[in-house]
Amino acid sequence: MGVPIVCVVVAVAIGQAAHRSRARTTGGAKHMTTKATAPKGREIATLAGGCFWCVEAIFEELRGVEEVRSGYAGGSVVRPTYQQVCTGATGHAEAVRIVFDPRVISYADILRIFLASHDPTTLNRQGADIGTQYRSAIFTHSDAQAATAREIIDEVTEAKLYADPIVTEVTPFTNFYEAEGYHEDYFARNPEQAYCRAVIAPKVAKFREKYRARLKAQP
Repeated sequence: MGVPIVCVVVAVAIGQAAHRSRARTTGGAKHMTTKATAPKGREIATLAGGCFWCVEAIFEELRGVEEVRSGYAGGSVVRPTYQQVCTGATGHAEAVRIVFDPRVISYADILRIFLASHDPTTLNRQGADIGTQYRSAIFTHSDAQAATAREIIDEVTEAKLYADPIVTEVTPFTNFYEAEGYHEDYFARNPEQAYCRAVIAPKVAKFREKYRARLKAQP
């Protein structure tokens, strides 16, 4: 028997409360240079698609992805805290910094998976998570990345994968501040947390089913 809708709503509400209550009032995010550089032979993608716990959980499972860090991108406040970002007043989006091997997975495929694994048609929200900090955004590290981002958005639009227009922001990378340590690998470490069960787990399951051939081998 399916889970009653009211139970899911309650679980999401509880999870969101936990999502907010974990904010820290002291100590900002780690400082990261605005000109992030990748190790030799690797590239960086910086993406925002709603709660960074969700995006991190998905990209950590892809072959060719070597590192995923949750953080805050695109805002005006230096070293913001999670609590500050949650107000929506800093201009940052919850984002992930992905280091990947382009010989294994291309930037274009990173973006295709990104656009398929969240709703890029809802402005400043993902599901019940509402605010500019949850906007859909691609922070590009080069002119080539910007061109690829626009091409993939056009490709997805032409394929009519979504009924509504894609509103994903494509903007040059300016900054990224790593989030507080308790955010890292959040889904992997807290699978029974209500938000993880109600929101992240279904997304990850759907992703695994669709991209099974691209997943890292399980140990």
